Amino acid sequence: MKQTLKQISIFLENAPGRLYEATQALGEAGLNLRSLSISDVSGFGVLRILISDVAKARRVIMEKQLPARVDEVVAAEISDTPGSLAKTLKVLMQNKVNVDYMYALAGTSSGKAVMVFSFSDNDLAIKLLQDNNIKILDAESFGILESPV
Repeated sequence: MKQTLKQISIFLENAPGRLYEATQALGEAGLNLRSLSISDVSGFGVLRILISDVAKARRVIMEKQLPARVDEVVAAEISDTPGSLAKTLKVLMQNKVNVDYMYALAGTSSGKAVMVFSFSDNDLAIKLLQDNNIKILDAESFGILESPV
């Protein structure tokens, strides 16, 4: 079972309609967003998405001539209680694993919080999290088809 997820990072000009254009194209192609995060970097937005079919989404984005890349990320299910994230991050910090970025998912029914991470060392991070009884979610957990991109 593959422990990382394929995330598409799409670089969008920070201008009216650019986010709409990307999400509209994905929706018209029958693709379902499983998670997203957008942040501003020097006049551009970085839209990070987990999506139902990675290869198909990549084709749609390429047809729109939007710069994008596929990255490996880790989704972890942590306790939805005060201090849980800090406790999780402490284990990583103590083992010198850096969090490059992260974002949270809303709407889970498990009573858990789901965090999506990009780590300096995904394999070590996964091992540390699992050793501390933190569940790692795979593509199937999200209903994501991950074929070769």
